[in-house]
Amino acid sequence: MKSYSSRDVLRMLLADGWFEVNCVGDHHQFKHPTKPGRVTVRHPVKDMGVRDLKSIEKQSGLKF
Repeated sequence: MKSYSSRDVLRMLLADGWFEVNCVGDHHQFKHPTKPGRVTVRHPVKDMGVRDLKSIEKQSGLKF
């Protein structure tokens, strides 16, 4: 799996229509107008782990 920073992931989420609804510390939560649930992204992170990326894929439907 390619390496992604949290900035890259945020750009992909925003481009797909997700918007930020909550932020506690370094955990940003995003919601989509039509897709169910929320996606949580730690920011800033220079190199996100595979486990984090897999979780974001599952929650958002995006592919990395």
